[in-house]
Amino acid sequence: MTGLSLKRTLPLLGVALMFLLLLMPLSALAGEVEIRLSEAIGLSKSDNLGKVVLDPGRGYMTMTIATQTGPLSLVDVDGRTVEVRHGAEVRTNIGNMSIAELEQVGFVLPADFDVRATEEDANGFGSILFLLLPLMLILGLFFFLMRAGRGSAGQSQASNFAKSKARLATPDMPRVSFTDVAGAEEAKEDLEEVVQFLKDRRRFQAMGAIVPKGVLLTGPPGTGKTLLARAVAGEAGVPFFSISGSEFVEMFVGVGAARVRDLFEQAKKQTPCIVFMDEIDAVGRQRTGGMPGGHEEREQTLNQILTEMDGFEANLGVIVLAATNRPDILDPALMRPGRFDRRVALDPPDTNGRKAILQVHSRNKPLGPDVELEYLAKETHGFTGADLANLMNEAAILAVRRKKMTIDMKELEESVDRVIAGPERKSLKVNPMDRETTAYHEAGHALVAHLLPQADPVLKISIVARGSMGGYTRLLTEDRYFMTYSKLRDTLATLV
Repeated sequence: MTGLSLKRTLPLLGVALMFLLLLMPLSALAGEVEIRLSEAIGLSKSDNLGKVVLDPGRGYMTMTIATQTGPLSLVDVDGRTVEVRHGAEVRTNIGNMSIAELEQVGFVLPADFDVRATEEDANGFGSILFLLLPLMLILGLFFFLMRAGRGSAGQSQASNFAKSKARLATPDMPRVSFTDVAGAEEAKEDLEEVVQFLKDRRRFQAMGAIVPKGVLLTGPPGTGKTLLARAVAGEAGVPFFSISGSEFVEMFVGVGAARVRDLFEQAKKQTPCIVFMDEIDAVGRQRTGGMPGGHEEREQTLNQILTEMDGFEANLGVIVLAATNRPDILDPALMRPGRFDRRVALDPPDTNGRKAILQVHSRNKPLGPDVELEYLAKETHGFTGADLANLMNEAAILAVRRKKMTIDMKELEESVDRVIAGPERKSLKVNPMDRETTAYHEAGHALVAHLLPQADPVLKISIVARGSMGGYTRLLTEDRYFMTYSKLRDTLATLV
């Protein structure tokens, strides 16, 4: 071999050797059984686990099986049941989770676990990186020139957006249960069937019953749609994928549909599971026959959702929960049976529901002896669950500001005013004439409400400026669903 040919051959041999060194750890891991993190957590809580080695650099954890009762049956990441014997090694993907985060999600680490992060490995990786650095610079320069020459990087950027942005909450993390949801008893009863199916689907299959593939939660903002969906996942103890409808849509055509496919592919590997789409009206709006191209991306995303929910391939064990406060604008194909089979309506709670919600949000708050939650529930007609949670939080903040040890009824009353009208404008200077005019005005509302027999009783009169109001008169309104002519006439007279 001549000197010139040797000079040409050595760089090629060096590059080949470097790639072999990089591929060796990957090939060593290829023969191991890979299981899900939830399966590994259950395995760690048994007596069938021996040595545990953490490899944070590659995001894996290797476990040695130590069973004395014969082979174990485990479920790998593809959903297949495999048998492993004593001394076999299995691995699971831990990403960038730390030891504290592993213990927080429920993994029980043995006392003699090992972390694969030695100085020799770091030096070896540094030498490989030093050898690859020139090649990486050349490839980076080549990519930059190609990108600049093309003039548009839309397609290359769109390929990076194809992955779903859904967030996965594992069953071992702290969850919300039905006891944390109050004021929606009928909705909880409808969703109890979904929970029972996820826990034991064989009972339904034995009766020939099919659980709804999709459940649509509708209601005004703040009524607890998202909270109720989290409670279903918490009661069932299954993986919970959550994503907003707006996260599917991008400026590049086809990205939303690719994200939908990736989301359901991830969900199929974690069955049974729940996929929750919040604000689904962002992609589920009714399709129109207008000018083409304006909404092509959104329509492609909607078509992919329709196909995944009830298409040629069935998604067994994947239940879709969706929430919206605009069910009237959703596409009819999305609302038909087979996709969203059941609609659960959440309305603002009544007096009993508001009292139950106040009890939930006051569990960890020291209340004074004069606090009457039932009376407070009657005061807060029209409040949603989010409003009541905000009311209790505002009362706690006021109690801290006033250096009190308990939350008294005075703080709760003022919190009602803050939620309805805003904080008190103490810095606003009102001249005596304007204050007198406001007093006459509010006294007129109160006097008419007091004299008319069908008007609601007067609860509070204020001439203190709050928000954009110079004063207000608050009535004690009862829960009612019908209104007579005389009641409507007296109400209008009070308002006018």
